[in-house]
Amino acid sequence: MKSIFKRKSQLSFVTRQSFATIPQLERSVLEIGPFNNPCVRGENVSYFDVMTTDELRERAKRVGYDPDTIPTINYVANDGDLSVIDAKFSAVISCHCIEHQPDLIRHFNQVERLLEPGGKYYLVIPDKRYCFDHFIDPSSLQAVLESKGHTRHPLLKVIEHRALTTHNEAYRHWAGDHVDSGWKESIAGRALGAIHEYDMARGGYVDVHRWQFTPKSYEEIVLGLNAANEVALKIITLNDTPENDMQFTAVMAFS
Repeated sequence: MKSIFKRKSQLSFVTRQSFATIPQLERSVLEIGPFNNPCVRGENVSYFDVMTTDELRERAKRVGYDPDTIPTINYVANDGDLSVIDAKFSAVISCHCIEHQPDLIRHFNQVERLLEPGGKYYLVIPDKRYCFDHFIDPSSLQAVLESKGHTRHPLLKVIEHRALTTHNEAYRHWAGDHVDSGWKESIAGRALGAIHEYDMARGGYVDVHRWQFTPKSYEEIVLGLNAANEVALKIITLNDTPENDMQFTAVMAFS
C-alpha cells in the first residue's frame, strides 16, 4: 500500500477556509453537518444535518450563537443516516464529522453512493495531536473494522471523551503545553460521570469522538479499508496539519 501523504506546501485545499471555493469548481455540492458555520455557501449547495433549520436555530440561541448564520437544511435525519438523500452531487463536504461516526465504514459507503461519477469527498478532520483528543491514542484499522454495524459509541469512548480530553487550544499543543491546572487530579471523577451519563442514556446515542486521527493514521486506516474491500473511496489528496492549527484536510474519490 503506497503512501500518498504529502506536506501542506505541495497541495491545494490545505485549510478549511480554502474549501469556500469548492462551489465555484463543482456542479453541485452537499455539506454534511454545517450547524451555524458552513464551510461553503452558494446556490448550488445543499445541506444535511441531524436537526431541521428551526431546531438548529433554537439550539444556536441556547448556546449563544447567531441563529441567522444557520443555513437552510435540505435533508434531515436525526440518526445521521445519509440514505434519506435522494440526489447525487459532484462534491460532498464534511468538517469535524467523521470522528463522530459510530460506523465509519457505513459513512464512507453512504457518501460514495451520493457522489456522481468522478465526484469527490472533501474532509476537514481534527488532528488528535493538537486538539482536546491529545491524550487519546490514535484509532486503529482493527477498531474501525470491529465497529461495522454499530449505531452508538461504546462505553470506553464515552469515558475517554469525558475523562481524558484536555484543552482545545491548538497553539498551546504545538508549544508542548497540553494540560490545564487540575486536569490529572480530576480524571477519576470525570470517568465516573461518564459511566453515569452512559447508563442514563439507556442504550441511546451519546455524542462523543469515536475516532482519533493524525494525517498518517488516517491514511493507514483508509488504505486498509480499501485493501479489505470494505470501502471504495480512495484518498487522492492528504495534507499535513498547518502549524498552530488543529485540523488537516483530505480529498477522497472513487473511480
